[in-house]
Amino acid sequence: MKIAMSWFNDYVDLSDIPPKEFADAMTMSGSMVEGVESLGAEIENVVTGKILSVEKHENADSLQVCMLDIGGQMLQIVTGATNVGEGQIVPVATHGAKLAGGMSIKKGKLRGVVSEGMLCSHEELGITAAELGYEPEYGILILDGGTPVGVDIKEVFGLNDNVAEFEITSNRPDCQSVIGLAREAAVTFGRPFSLPVPAAQGNKENVADLARVDVLDQAYCPRYCARMIKNVKIAPSPAWLVRRLQASGIRAINNIVDITNYVLLEYGQPMHAFDMRDVAGAHIIVRRARDGEMITTLDDQQRKLDASMLVIADGEKAVAVAGVMGAQNSEVKPDTAVILFESANFDGASVRITAKKLGLRTEASSKYEKGIDPSLTEAAVNRACQLVEELGIGEVVGGMIDVCGKLPPARSLTLRPEKINAFLGAQIDTAFMIKTLNALGFGVDEAAMTVSVPSYRADVESEADLAEEIVRIYGYNNIKSTLMAGEITKGGKNAGQKLEDKVKAAMAAQGLYEILTYTFTSPAVFDKLRFPADSPKRNVVSIQNPLGEENSIMRTTTLASMMEALERNYSQRNEAVKLFEIGRVYLPQPEQTLPDEKNIVTLGMYGGVDFYDIKGMVEELFDSIGVKVYSFTPAADQSAYHPGRCAMITIGSDRAGYVGQAHPDVCDAYGISEACYLAELSFDALSGAADNAKTYKKLPKYPAVSRDLALLADDAVLAGDIAQIIEKAAGKILDSIKLFDVYKGPQIPQGKKSMAYSVTLRAADRTLTDQEIGKVMDKILESLECSAGVKLR
Repeated sequence: MKIAMSWFNDYVDLSDIPPKEFADAMTMSGSMVEGVESLGAEIENVVTGKILSVEKHENADSLQVCMLDIGGQMLQIVTGATNVGEGQIVPVATHGAKLAGGMSIKKGKLRGVVSEGMLCSHEELGITAAELGYEPEYGILILDGGTPVGVDIKEVFGLNDNVAEFEITSNRPDCQSVIGLAREAAVTFGRPFSLPVPAAQGNKENVADLARVDVLDQAYCPRYCARMIKNVKIAPSPAWLVRRLQASGIRAINNIVDITNYVLLEYGQPMHAFDMRDVAGAHIIVRRARDGEMITTLDDQQRKLDASMLVIADGEKAVAVAGVMGAQNSEVKPDTAVILFESANFDGASVRITAKKLGLRTEASSKYEKGIDPSLTEAAVNRACQLVEELGIGEVVGGMIDVCGKLPPARSLTLRPEKINAFLGAQIDTAFMIKTLNALGFGVDEAAMTVSVPSYRADVESEADLAEEIVRIYGYNNIKSTLMAGEITKGGKNAGQKLEDKVKAAMAAQGLYEILTYTFTSPAVFDKLRFPADSPKRNVVSIQNPLGEENSIMRTTTLASMMEALERNYSQRNEAVKLFEIGRVYLPQPEQTLPDEKNIVTLGMYGGVDFYDIKGMVEELFDSIGVKVYSFTPAADQSAYHPGRCAMITIGSDRAGYVGQAHPDVCDAYGISEACYLAELSFDALSGAADNAKTYKKLPKYPAVSRDLALLADDAVLAGDIAQIIEKAAGKILDSIKLFDVYKGPQIPQGKKSMAYSVTLRAADRTLTDQEIGKVMDKILESLECSAGVKLR
């Protein structure tokens, strides 16, 4: 909401308060100011001047030389304008002046003749024809003959004003008006607030004899006030009224419509004016619309109504959508002679529903939606009639039609200063509380310590609301900071969250990027992943109101989400991708309403990687979180994986997941022509086996001895099994074992493979002798041959 700051001075004197101080103080007291704009910020050193003489330029037929008086100083200005003449008052940009758009003016010579400034058009001043109230002729802007000479042009057009933009919360409809904000400003700055009672003299007739109003639905229209104006003179509004409307972003139309908009801004009460020629029988009926009833609103759109909507009608037709917009069939026209001002209170919920159904949200509907004080209707219509008389644009008919139903009862609250101070944690004087509430319009009975809530403050319902009113004026920044009383609960992450952080850190350290994917997916993913028809993974939780088939079930596997992420990267030509996710799957349980939710750690990658890379990353993850007892065994029963390049991961004696190469058909289904590698690990299994304990181990005092073994084994023998045999045979002096080569070729018999291990031996209390080392190596070779048929090459 934008308001010209000078308007506030009609109710409270704020003329000496700088805009920034105003904005800061109002924001702190609860009326947030988004910003303050200076209307004439671009205009400098432009004054009014009187043309004393106009002569032809001696060196140019198209130019004229003018002598001007700008208030005791004479200027010579060369102009090309053809509409200038002696005695005219015009805007003069002097040397050093700045105009709209950033133009600067300096004295100089035009075709050899000195020009000490420039005569201005309305465009150069940034003034529109609407702001002027008329369409000026082409050329220099000619001002009214009574305009004083030597005056700053910003004073002439009201460009020395500032416009404040407010962000008002929906619970404060009283602040959706100039009067409401002026009241707030008066209390904020401790200044007197003056609200004159609007009054219009009116003639000796009675409007009740000339018009009739019937409200058939008082639940939707608790109050309806109307006054009549005769002998209306439709014309442009005066400049001061136009400027105030335009500062608030409202376009001036004509004096009658502008008055209704002016009162809307001033009081926050929407109004409407009907041309009485178009109201059949001079009879206003407030009723529900009929299903299918049509109306053409002021925006020239035909709209279909239904029975939930409230309309203003006469005996023949609807003439307005109540609280939203008037109809073309009763609008004010250039020849309108008699009008009826409507100032009514409509149910906010009804107006909102109507505006939403029609797709027509207006300034009036937005105010009604928030709830308007029913008592405003009378004051607003009287203010409109007062403006009519002040502007001399019509004859106000005496009396007022006021159809008033059941209004909200007055509300009274108890004021307990000690309770409010305890609630706020402050020490505010009782006298300050009473003074603040009185200034805000509340009535305080000091004897009974009760507070009467004004009708425009429907948001104040309890003692806590009174405390808020007091403290926002007292100043939140004036309440001293104190420590909380009682025990303070120490926050922190639980064990699962800490482990999750460690898993993420371990993955990121190995160059993987974390992804987040949706937990709902499509039933089609099971076919893409080659899951059998009887796979338990096809038993899913279905979404009752899915966004589409592709998001219709809760996932039971994270492999599809990972493959989709790899597919998306592959389609964007990312040559090498390494991703991981800690995501949830949903496994339906028999005889249970809710599924079992499990967290799964998923790895996915392609480009320059193989099985041993992803397996090594899993092992590095285990090492980083303290998982010590684990193993990898071949698994050929996982349909999503390559049958010969997949391993089941066991932690302790429990299956923890799988790692391997994605099946080529799966890669083809996702449009990826490279080999993809996947791993899926149960987060619960990791959590159960993770060991955060760190044991200090002394640095070895004695040297280690390494021996390489080139072994010949059957293809079916696993590298892990060989490592376990070596570890068992070597005993306590085994320091480490590492597989560093696997070879199959012409020198290797069919069905065999060559495997090379580096075995490191070290004793903690002595240097190993060749004899000890030889015995251990012989024992290793003997155990390998006996247990697995593995021989030394």
